[in-house]
Amino acid sequence: MFNRVALVVIVVPLAIILIALAVANRELVAFTVDPFNPGNPSLTYTLPFFVFLFAALALGLLVGSLATWVRQGRYRKLARQRGVEAESLKQAVSRPPVVPQQNPALPRPTN
Repeated sequence: MFNRVALVVIVVPLAIILIALAVANRELVAFTVDPFNPGNPSLTYTLPFFVFLFAALALGLLVGSLATWVRQGRYRKLARQRGVEAESLKQAVSRPPVVPQQNPALPRPTN
């Protein structure tokens, strides 16, 4: 149920905005990778403007996700350590208790 609500509330308006953005920015623009020789045709890409916008959005999402993943590394490490500790405690509880050996019985007295 929550997935459908999220789909309707978030994804559908976002898709409408992205489609409107693509339709409004469909003119061809030149993107030059070489800043020192802007007229170099081998390093100039001519594509619709919305392609560059979506590529910048995807790159931003990728860099942001990577930065978040790196910053949360210590929490993942701590969770792994606690998982190992919990597993060892589960195994210790499931093993039968070790009963210390009692001293052997004293020999019977002789009459």
